[in-house]
Amino acid sequence: MLVLTLAGGYAVGDLFDLLPGRFTLAPVPEIPDPFPTAPGAVGATELATALEGLSDAAPVPGAPAVTELVTELVDHEWLNGSEGVSVLVTDVTTGSVLAAHRETQARVPASTIKILTALAALDALGPEATLPTRVVRSAADRITLVGGGDMMLAADQGDPAAVHGRAGLGDLARTTASQLRLAGQTEVSLFFDDSLFTGAELHPTWESSYLNGGYVAPITPLAVALGARRTDVPYPPRFLDPARNAAEVFAKALAEQGIVVDGAPRRQDAPEGAQEIAVVHSATVAEITAYMLVHSENTVAEVLGRLAAIGTGLPGSFDGAAQAMRNVVVDAGLDPTGLKVVDASGLAASAGVPATVLAGLLEQVARPDGDPTLRQVALGLPVAALEGTLIDRFGEAPGAGMVRAKTGSLPGVTSLAGLLLTADDRELAFVVLADDTGEGGQLGPRKAIDQFVNALAACGCS
Repeated sequence: MLVLTLAGGYAVGDLFDLLPGRFTLAPVPEIPDPFPTAPGAVGATELATALEGLSDAAPVPGAPAVTELVTELVDHEWLNGSEGVSVLVTDVTTGSVLAAHRETQARVPASTIKILTALAALDALGPEATLPTRVVRSAADRITLVGGGDMMLAADQGDPAAVHGRAGLGDLARTTASQLRLAGQTEVSLFFDDSLFTGAELHPTWESSYLNGGYVAPITPLAVALGARRTDVPYPPRFLDPARNAAEVFAKALAEQGIVVDGAPRRQDAPEGAQEIAVVHSATVAEITAYMLVHSENTVAEVLGRLAAIGTGLPGSFDGAAQAMRNVVVDAGLDPTGLKVVDASGLAASAGVPATVLAGLLEQVARPDGDPTLRQVALGLPVAALEGTLIDRFGEAPGAGMVRAKTGSLPGVTSLAGLLLTADDRELAFVVLADDTGEGGQLGPRKAIDQFVNALAACGCS
């Protein structure tokens, strides 16, 4: 009887929707209208391009007019004599030479050689590749921080919108600590593995002032903020052992997460078969390459050179990087006669590159029917008067916004190599290498070169 009473009570509750069930006294709702569609909605249409492609019918500057500009440049007093200058101007579409002066003579390229570095890295690694910084565990109380080539690690939290500092050691430490706590481990020995690169960390031909002046750091596959001891100056002093400094920063970050690190971090290769427990990733190779070109960042260039070497089966060393860069020139079908690659940054004054090599590579990366991966080099070159090493050059002159180029500067060396759009919308490749400008500094030679490039950009001289 009790069961029947309860059952009857529940049924009444169900009917009046006081309790869940299949019965109800509520009116049956009308069939709802179909889900509304957006007024005027239509299928996706093909996106229009923001800018039309350049017309092959755009007038080509006349060779006599361009030759006259080249003659004025090489005879300019600020370049200290025409024998120390090489110039080459070509039409990108046809590859035809518009004017040239000692174009096959190899000259000290300074940072214009970074064009070769960028091509080698993009070709070997691909534009979407990233550089991992990992933590592996080989025993309950033993972990190893493994460098994968990222020397731009942030000390704490990474910034997903940045190239320099995309990945952070603090983030890596938080993930590592979480994994260790899950395993019941709160005390570890910390090792660090920087064995990805081999050979010297500083090139023996570099001036000691390059390190002391903050122009480059010892090249390792693991570092915080490019090995800088401070970040409030353009050329900061560097740690002599950037990988060890990174490991110490990581150890401190682990301690802040409650993980006790037994002693100081020790350098040792990660054991084979060690389990990965945490990883952070750098910006993409395309982003890193553009950063290197825009800011002419020497340390990043050397890292990319080594990574390009490793990506093609060569040692991750100065020699391996140089070979990878030479291979890019040969693979492009260009004559390597006179080419001498010493480093990936252009700091070596013993290097030599003919203007024909740089111009040939620039033509290939600029052509719309070329390899889209390698075209990232053209897109990564700094824009005149707008960014990077060209931000304070060209001003409101004809070349402003119309020139993309890589600068090069060493004592007695001033160079510029890039692409420009003329007043008639014709794209040209140009290379100026001056490696005997004397002791007058960079200001005069740069002005002479900028005047020449501005004249080319303004040229309606068909």
